[in-house]
Amino acid sequence: MTRLLVTGAGGMLGRDLTAVLDGRPDLKVTAATRADLDLTDAAAVRATVTGHDVVINAAAWTDVDGAEADEAAATLVNGDGVAHLASACADTGARLIQVSTDYVFAGDADTPYAEDAPTAPVNAYGRSKLAGERAVARVLPDGGYVVRTAWLYGAHGPNFVSTMLRLAEQREHLDVVDDQHGQPTWSYALAERLVALADAALAGRAAPGVYHGTCTGQTTWYGLAREAFALRGLDPDRIRPTTSDRFPRPAPRPAYSVLAHGRWAAAGLPLLPDWRATLGAAFDSSAASPAAPWKVT
Repeated sequence: MTRLLVTGAGGMLGRDLTAVLDGRPDLKVTAATRADLDLTDAAAVRATVTGHDVVINAAAWTDVDGAEADEAAATLVNGDGVAHLASACADTGARLIQVSTDYVFAGDADTPYAEDAPTAPVNAYGRSKLAGERAVARVLPDGGYVVRTAWLYGAHGPNFVSTMLRLAEQREHLDVVDDQHGQPTWSYALAERLVALADAALAGRAAPGVYHGTCTGQTTWYGLAREAFALRGLDPDRIRPTTSDRFPRPAPRPAYSVLAHGRWAAAGLPLLPDWRATLGAAFDSSAASPAAPWKVT
């Protein structure tokens, strides 16, 4: 029986991972929340990893603006913590699937970033996640998988989609930036692909390295908000386009975060669907939370 460890199991992606894994009789799953495992504690990481065949790391410092204020603390989790996981996996022979981010790129491209495109993060969060990527490549070259994702939304945590729908109940119009381009990705759909990658890795069908786990197609935050409104039966014209300079943030955001999926296809694994279809599935399906249908949190 394959033994699989999910770290960050209490977060939005982590909870969807445990839902996807639930009922797999061929797997013995350990779900470790932040309270269960501190990634910055190397000894605790090693003890927790021991006995597992695969680790999917969904634990991270995800506060982008907070990282800008305290890059050392963010790197302690996203960089050093991942290095502890990679080292423990190297010592025990486990495979590691590390979830990373589009923010490792500068965002100045005009065509989708390939997996081997040069990295150049523009903010502290991106630098901290890149430190984790490099740790996996350095420590676990034969058993490490980095999956970059972007613009995640889901039923189990705060996110852009739920925020827009909540604000729709409070305001007649919403101004949303139309100059940042990316790929909205449902956390449950990503969880399914991460589990598929784990299966392929164990079977020797997927080579170690970097993969891009985002939905296909692309839009802007403005386009995503309009689509969410339309799917909810709200007037999308209540969403008005604006520019990023109208909403200054401590951490700069990449203007272009569209990712290519060449390595995913090369491994014979299906791509995530188009972002519009996936958003509709998220609204219609109860899969994101077995106990309840999709709901705004």
